[in-house]
Formats: sequence, C-alpha cells, structure tokens
Amino acid sequence: MQENMKIKTWLLFLLLTWVNSILMAQKLSDYVDPFIGTAFTGHTYPGATTPFGMVQVSPDNGTDGWKFCSGYHTDSKSIIGFSHTHLSGTGAAEMGDILIMPVIGDVPFQAGEETDTSTGYRSSFSNESEKASPGYYRVKLDDYNILAEVTATPRVGCHRYTYPASTKAGILIDLEHGIGDKTTESYIRVVDAQTVVGKRRSSGFTNDHHYYFCARFSKPFTRVHSYEDGEISNSQYVSGKLTKLLFQFATGDQESVLVKVALSTASEKGAIKNLDAEVPGWDFDQVHAQTEEVWNNYLSRIEIKAMDEGQKRSYYTSLYHALLMPNLVTDVDGFYTGWDQKLHKSETGEMYTNFSLWDTYRALHPFLALIYPEINSKLVKSMLERHRQVGLLPTNEYGMRETWCMIGNHAVPVIVDAFLKGDTSFDPGFAYEAIRHAQTFDHNKADWSNYDRYGYFPFDVSSVESVSRTLESSYDDYCVAQMAKALNREEEYRFFSKRSTYYKNVYDKSLMLVRGRDSQGNWRSPFNPFSLTSESEGGDFTEGNAWQWTWHVQHDVEGLIDMFGSKEQFVTKLNTLFETNIDDLPGHEAVPDVTGLIGLYAHGNEPSHHIAYLYSIAGRPDRTAEIIREIFDRFYLPDRDGLVGNDDCGQMSAWYIFSAMGFYPVDPISGKYVIGAPQVPEIILSLPNGNRFTIKANRLSEKNKYVKAIHLNGKPIESYSIKYEEIMKGGLLEFQMTNKPR
Repeated sequence: MQENMKIKTWLLFLLLTWVNSILMAQKLSDYVDPFIGTAFTGHTYPGATTPFGMVQVSPDNGTDGWKFCSGYHTDSKSIIGFSHTHLSGTGAAEMGDILIMPVIGDVPFQAGEETDTSTGYRSSFSNESEKASPGYYRVKLDDYNILAEVTATPRVGCHRYTYPASTKAGILIDLEHGIGDKTTESYIRVVDAQTVVGKRRSSGFTNDHHYYFCARFSKPFTRVHSYEDGEISNSQYVSGKLTKLLFQFATGDQESVLVKVALSTASEKGAIKNLDAEVPGWDFDQVHAQTEEVWNNYLSRIEIKAMDEGQKRSYYTSLYHALLMPNLVTDVDGFYTGWDQKLHKSETGEMYTNFSLWDTYRALHPFLALIYPEINSKLVKSMLERHRQVGLLPTNEYGMRETWCMIGNHAVPVIVDAFLKGDTSFDPGFAYEAIRHAQTFDHNKADWSNYDRYGYFPFDVSSVESVSRTLESSYDDYCVAQMAKALNREEEYRFFSKRSTYYKNVYDKSLMLVRGRDSQGNWRSPFNPFSLTSESEGGDFTEGNAWQWTWHVQHDVEGLIDMFGSKEQFVTKLNTLFETNIDDLPGHEAVPDVTGLIGLYAHGNEPSHHIAYLYSIAGRPDRTAEIIREIFDRFYLPDRDGLVGNDDCGQMSAWYIFSAMGFYPVDPISGKYVIGAPQVPEIILSLPNGNRFTIKANRLSEKNKYVKAIHLNGKPIESYSIKYEEIMKGGLLEFQMTNKPR
C-alpha cells in the first residue's frame, strides 16, 4: 500500500511538472488579440509593430471617413495593401504612408472600389484567413492567391509574400495612397534591381508630414511600370503627387518574395541606415521571433491570474494597445527632421511624436510613469524638445504637426507628473518655463487675457467649447501651481492656484450643472443640458454635454462636492447621471465619439473616465464597484467589436488596466490613486525599481463585486486612496471581496 502511494505521488509530481512546463511555455503575447477594437468604433489596427515604433505595417481597406480612421475595419472584405504608418484608436483618418501591395499581372494603377475589387488592384479576403499577434499579421489575398505576411522592427516593415507560379508576379508601391490625407509631393527612384528609395509628403489632419523610405527586394525585379500623375511609362524614376511603380518578376509555385521597407523622417540615407542596422538579412521568421520577444519583455512587467481566458485576452490586449503610441521619429544614428522642419541630431536620446494628450494625460501617461518610466521620460523630453524648437508644447500632435483638434494644454500634467515622481532626466527649470508659457501665452484654443479678465472663457468672446476649456484650463493651472510650489516660486504658485478655482465660475447652482456664460456674466439661454456639442457645432462643450462635463474637476473633488451642498446631494446628482436614459441625445449624429452610455455617462469618451471613482471620494465605494463591474462586462469584451469607443492612443486601455487593479488616477499628478474595486483575482507588478507589488482580490466572483476590507502589507486602509510611494515600495495590497455593499 505504501509503495503504491509513493508511485501515485511520483506520478502526480510528474503530471504537475508537465502542466507547469506547458504553462511556462505559454507566451504572454499569445493572449494579445490585435483584432480587438477593429470593428464598431474602436479604430485600432491589426498589423505588425513594436512598442512605440516608427513603423506600423498593417493592412488598409479604406482611406476616408469615420469608419477607416486606422485604415482598417473588420466589416470591409477587401484590402488595398500594406502601408507603414497608422494611428491606433483615434477619431481622425490619418497616416497610411508608403503602401506596398503584392499582385499578379498588369493590374490597374488605381486601388478601386472597396466592394468591387475588379475596379482596381485591391484584393478580396476573408477574416477567417487572417491571423495577428504582437509583431505579426497574415492574410490570404484571394484575388491573387497570395499569402501575405508582415512583421516589423522599430524602423523597418518586413513583408513576405508567397506567390503562385506566374511570369508576372509583382509588387506595387503606391505613394498616392494615404489614410484621410492627400499626397503633396513624392518620388520613387530605382537604385538597382533590388533596391528603391523615395519620399512621400502629404497634407491632411496633420497639415504636413513626410517620410523617406528605402525598400529592398529579396528577388531582383525584371520589369518596372511607372505611373506619374496619370501617365504610364517604363521610367525608373518618377515624381509628382500620384507616384506609383509596379515591379514584376517570375515566381514558381509557393515561392516567397521578401520586401524590407525602412522609414526615416531625416533622409534617404537615414532610411538605408535604418534598414541595414535593423534587418541586415533575409530571415523573416527570425525578425518575427525577435519582435515577439521584445513584446513579451514589455508584457511581462505585469502578470495576472484572470477569472477566465477571455479576461486574460482583454487584459493583455489592453496592455498591448497601451504600448503602441506615441511613436519614434529618430533614426538609428539619432538624426530626425524636427518640429522646426530642420535636420537635427538628438543629444538627449530618442524623439517621439503622435501625442493625443487630451486623451492620454488621464491614465495612459500615469500608467507609463508607474510601470515604464524610462519610456515616459523619453516622451517628456520629446515634448520639451518641441518647445525648444518652436516655442510650443504639443496639445494634439500627429506626425510632428499640431492639429489644434482638442483643448487644454495637457503636456502640462504629463511633465509635472514626471517631475513630481522624481524624473531627473530633464532640466526642471526649463520644463517649468515651458508649462508656464503654455498657460499664459495665447494660442488657437486659449485667449488667456479674457480668461484672466472674466475668470472663465465667455461664450460670446471665446466662441466655442467655452465651458470645457474653462474646466480643462483649471486643471492645467493647478498642475503648474504644484510645480511652482515645488520650485519655491511662491508668487506664481498663488497666481495659478487662484486660476485653478475658475471652474466654479461656470457652475450654475440652480441646476447643479456647468453652463456657458457670456462676458456680462449671463448664463446661456436657451440651454439644453442634454445637447451634445463640439468645436464644429459651435457649442460650449467638447464632445459632450453639461451632464457629462459637470464632474470634470479632477484636482478639487472636495471643492466640487461642497458646491453641491453635501456629499448626499452630490451622490444623488451622480445617481441621476447614471440612471437617466435618453434614447437619442440631441446632437449625437454630429458627435459620434459619445458612446458606451450608462444613463448619460459615456465611457466611450475621455471626460467621463474618472466619474465612477467620484463615488468613492464621496463615501459610496459600493456605487463605484457596481459601475466599474458594468463597464467591464459591457464595454471591454474579447471580440473585434469589444471596445465601446475609440481606444484613443491607449487611453481606453489604460483605464481598463488601472481599474482591473482596483484603483485609478482621478488626479493624475497627485501621486494618489482612488480605490475602486479590482476585477482580476491577482495582479503582480514588476516595478522599475526591482520591487514587486501584488494585488489580490480574495473571493472575487460575479456576485462578489464589492470591497469589504482592504489591507496594505497587513495593515488596514481606511482612506479612499493609495499612494504612488506605497506601491513603489512593493508588497501586498489585499482586497476582501463580498456580495454585500458596505
């Protein structure tokens, strides 16, 4: 009997060892699904890239309109080709530089209609033939019977096309193509039978941006067909607005041809250097494996034990999306074309662009500052370098060009947060001057003389988004004040602290809502608090209404509660926000960003993101827990249409990452995270200082969504927040979950 027990124990040990080896072999990248968000209005793309890379090589199936902001939408069943720059989750169509398309035969030089591939060189495909993972994308192009695969390094897109037998296999380079923009200048020059270089410059949402490129083929091409502003010839150099070349060669059945495409903002030579440095050989699988390893290294900073496989997919896909933007602009030798349009060599390291700061200051940058501070430092230095070159910090910058699309000066909180968290990689004096300048010198979205004169932006003087601008400026002023205080600039601290209270001047006590005021102090009348407005509609709010913007006081929630008279009245009004259902909000067609409604709350747009946590501050953590669980269950699903709104360069994903841990940075620079309710049984953070911080949600289940008690390293937490310093020390944050609200 005893011998049998020993055998059984030994067999059990072998079984557990085998299971553990399988689990260890499972890569975190296997849980990432780049297709999440490619349907509905997520506006993500499924293609290959590296964390914060210059290149995002991804399929395009449309170029114009809300549907194709990222160039790809699941509903489309044809592909134009694979371009090398994309924005993730934005509400504006842009990028799509340097399109490559494998073809068979003498194809038309026009892409053709999305629903009729016979009209151009695009090809039909099915979603069933697609596969995507971090750093890799694959699809079968049905019209040509070509298997297309792409991978990437930071500056190079790698293509592998497997052809049928053909005497006219080909690869088309189309520089007319762009997502939502128009080519203004371009050229392609054939260097030899395997190498071409060129440039695309375009104008659109970014006003003006450009990329040089070098493309190198693994198989020499034997014929070159050109298309230059409407004319087809056999020239090996073409330039103009509609520059295209078709390269042809013969292939055997199932023969693979590789193309390596490197980008540079600096020069042709820069693109060639990038290509030679990052992908010197022709081993596609090796490049893919190396990129996958990079992704797994980034993803491994957070380890979770999920409730199910779907939650694990949602979590790691959110983490993946949070690491896509901003994007690199410097070459391997440090050169780049700067914000002043001059050639520069960076003396401070890598430079980055694509700052969607109205979105990302809220949770994405605080998340990077917590887990990836080395990246956040590079982003801050890029913002400051921009100020050094052109005298302005970015607000809503894509392709190194300010779009002035959104409001606020939200480079300010990102810089201040980095400073207050101890980032010493930049000059604090210069940084302070940059943020003070942003809040005192007029620009397209801020006339500070009127703001100082009236204590708000009057709608008859500032014309559009007056209430939202006032609220956002109050927060930015608060941020400047905190850095002024830390630098012992007392007079400026008092000045900006006073301005940080201006949010009170647009609060209508009779309605307990924010409301537009004119220069005489009169409230806007008539006034519909449900009407959605934005800049294009000329209203007082940015992508929202009075109900959604009333809560936009991130830095002084206690002061906001006081304006309601009591915590009880504050909670009552919050309940009305979440419980008032209107089928069709006025103005919704013109403001499609307002999605993910729970009552009037709109999780699909950023101004709502902190609101659920206000309940915790007001003494009702049970309501925070209920709303967060509903958001998780309805608005973050592991499907192509699983995102309820634009991912907005990782902000939606960062909200999910923080909220899954059980806390959120309501005031991003405060160093405090407001406690909510964790949604994952266990999360382990590998912190940049070498410590590990574990978050456990004991007895978490579908019913046990409320928090009964919280302990940090065995000691009870009685407040509604946890501090940055406490997390960085490492240890254990333990939630006791229950099915009863406390």
